[in-house]
Amino acid sequence: MTAPLLTPEELEAELRQIGATCYHNLHPFHRLLHDGKLNRGQVQAWALNRFYYQSRIPAKDATLLARLPTAELRREWRRRLMDHDGDGSAPGGVARWLKLAEGVGLDFALVESASAILPATRFAVDAYVHFVRDSSLLEAVASSLTEMFSPTIIAERVSGMLANYGWITADTLAYFTPRLTQAPQDSAFALAYVRANADTVERQQQVLAALRFKCDVLWSQLDALYFAYVTPGLIPPGAFIPEGACP
Repeated sequence: MTAPLLTPEELEAELRQIGATCYHNLHPFHRLLHDGKLNRGQVQAWALNRFYYQSRIPAKDATLLARLPTAELRREWRRRLMDHDGDGSAPGGVARWLKLAEGVGLDFALVESASAILPATRFAVDAYVHFVRDSSLLEAVASSLTEMFSPTIIAERVSGMLANYGWITADTLAYFTPRLTQAPQDSAFALAYVRANADTVERQQQVLAALRFKCDVLWSQLDALYFAYVTPGLIPPGAFIPEGACP
């Protein structure tokens, strides 16, 4: 049965429903992190692996930027690169995440090298970068729409970690403060682009699939963390081993 052509409002509602059911704020690992149920080593494993995702976002955005057809669109997307890489006068999101990782007790060089991340982290993040590089421009933009839901998870993450981990400070979590304004601005632009350009049934289905894929990328990263560092606790060879954990 062929899907109907949705109005822009109906398409947006479908996109938001994907977030309501598939976004990784629902994942058990996030709930444990927010509720203070993880130990220091488990929080460190999360920060270490998440850095690889953060560090590859500029590469993902650069591949998308190169395909945008107008100066206006390129200027809009170029701002994302500066948000993550910095502009030379102020640190960007990648540098701020390194500061977060150091704040939870990790070695700067270990984090930046990405040598001790989980294989599943690398596979999931690289798959996202490749998806943006190889898919249509519309699908690539649509995959960024998880930013529509990020203010909720950021608020939960910051409040929960500050309330439940006495060794974590607001300064450690400073990465998240700019994202509370950057993410809504970015997602508003991407959503407007998708609403305007997903004008056939095929394109609308591609957009919905792209957002589901991105939710899967984020979910699978937490699946890997849960499997390795919560239960059954099987850390793969070469991956980070928290202090006191059995190799």
